[in-house]
Amino acid sequence: QGPQPEPQLGDLIEIFRPFYRHWAIYVGDGYVVHLAPPSEIAGAGAASLMSALTDKALVKKELLYEVAGRDRYQVNNKHDGKYSPLPPGKIVQRAEELVGQEVLYKLTSENCEHFVNELRYGVARSDQVRDALMTAGIAGVGLAAVGLIGVMLSRNKRQKQ
Repeated sequence: QGPQPEPQLGDLIEIFRPFYRHWAIYVGDGYVVHLAPPSEIAGAGAASLMSALTDKALVKKELLYEVAGRDRYQVNNKHDGKYSPLPPGKIVQRAEELVGQEVLYKLTSENCEHFVNELRYGVARSDQVRDALMTAGIAGVGLAAVGLIGVMLSRNKRQKQ
């Protein structure tokens, strides 16, 4: 892999982790802003994938080469055909304003791919999650329903007391 062309401001960067893809947004001078879930912090790896389901994530601004580490990355503004990106200055400004904030991290809805799409286009979407859900299919839906029923039951108990 030769030297990468310098990303443009507001470009989405796709980083190829061993088991999934991580996404960041380029904000200039070699820096990216990205959503760092617990699994991204200090290379915690697959063990923390479970904790990533419900944990909080931190919006971080770090050097792209440090975030990518040994993993390959590429610029991938894959929704440009479907949505028009916001002006680069606006994307960068929106990203910078979020740095240091903690956000609730759910693998299915507020993941790092949604985060960067939201910043670039003003819409949140993730093909990664859609594909994973297709694969997980009914099992995941069943678990979610069980969880929901559990919450409702415990609420009912509390109201009766």
